[in-house]
Amino acid sequence: MHADDPSMVQLLTPEGELREDPDVPLTVSDADLAGLYRAMTLCRRLDTEATALQRQGELGLWAPLLGQEATQVGTAWAMLDGDRAFPTYREHGVALVRGVDPLEVLGQFRGTTHGGWDPEVSGVALYTLVVGAQTLHAVGYAMGIALDAQRAQAEGPGAAVLAYFGDGATSQGDVHEACVFAAVYDAPVVFVCTNNQWAISEPVERQSTVPLVRRAQAYGFPGVAVDGNDVLGVLAVSRAALARARAGGGPTLVEARTYRMGAHTTSDDPTRYRLDTDLETWKLRDPLERLRALLTRQRIVDAGFFADLDAEAEVFARRLREGCRAMPEPDPALLFAHAYTQAYPPVTAQAAWHAEYLDSFLDAGLPGGPR
Repeated sequence: MHADDPSMVQLLTPEGELREDPDVPLTVSDADLAGLYRAMTLCRRLDTEATALQRQGELGLWAPLLGQEATQVGTAWAMLDGDRAFPTYREHGVALVRGVDPLEVLGQFRGTTHGGWDPEVSGVALYTLVVGAQTLHAVGYAMGIALDAQRAQAEGPGAAVLAYFGDGATSQGDVHEACVFAAVYDAPVVFVCTNNQWAISEPVERQSTVPLVRRAQAYGFPGVAVDGNDVLGVLAVSRAALARARAGGGPTLVEARTYRMGAHTTSDDPTRYRLDTDLETWKLRDPLERLRALLTRQRIVDAGFFADLDAEAEVFARRLREGCRAMPEPDPALLFAHAYTQAYPPVTAQAAWHAEYLDSFLDAGLPGGPR
């Protein structure tokens, strides 16, 4: 699984011991350390509540992130205003750190919205379900940043892009094409490969016979492997890669080696293709437990911090449950309202037929019909 490669960056060990890496220096305040732990805690609680809501029939689907909190929170924490993230359908922690209301995330999986949030406010693009497609969107956006900087005769683009994808997506042509364009045009983009060891039911060994990080060499830009369960290592590597991109240094591939502790989605059963022994091994590398150990050992926070955070998480979870169930049903007419910027007769006719069809349920004595 290439998870214990000695060349892999790791600043916080599974035991919660802090180590230095001269190649990847990190300056982080006590407030940041506490903030990182808080973000990962709420991220995990969001995942737990959303999974339960799906099991209760309140969400159509959910893509769990359990075990991947450090990769998502660490990369998002490294972003600056003006940076942009292009997620898959699992980067709930990225959305949370960047200020997206988690209820807007749940709305997508409940089917009450066709979008979810305004990317211009949070810097997080909408989720992409087509595997790997978001990498092309990210590179195109990054190329635009670079072109704008050239027109303004600025030194370096001044902003950068994060493109998220999983280990399975590395076998998609879209990811290959995105890397080619990024390299040729020196696009200010950081490719974040969340290597959680499984592409649905296929192990990473079916995607590549060498560590995924080595693929960057073929494209001509740097690649860095990091312990994806080490939020400090992820933060340090992401900061360096984003700084390089903002300064005009071009793309970087970050392979974050972590593990998908749960199912690929709530429609998946990982017990049919995974060994329990692997799961137990990765439990010992839990990203929250190692940072908690550091916070406690160095007395950065006291017991009151954890108690207050537990209370905050309970309030947070209650808001998710109540807010999800209270989401209004969308107006079916919205399906046609924004298909074109101007009225288009075929769409207008379809909208009229659809309204008549829905009204037929009322005519048949079925109160409310499918509306």
